[in-house]
Amino acid sequence: MWTVVYMAQTKEIATNMQELLSNEGILVKLRPISKNRENNDDYFEVLVPEAEVEEAHSVIIEKGY
Repeated sequence: MWTVVYMAQTKEIATNMQELLSNEGILVKLRPISKNRENNDDYFEVLVPEAEVEEAHSVIIEKGY
């Protein structure tokens, strides 16, 4: 099951977070909150598998997000 570990305010922040977690070997999915997918200023959920939540949180904190 996928779990939200971060809410990003822009698509740019979401993709940066996705890269950061992916580089640490964590599977990541992004899901826009709004239905308007053309707008880059929508909020995005950053999701990881439930088994990797603790590791993802550690990486996020370590990198200062």
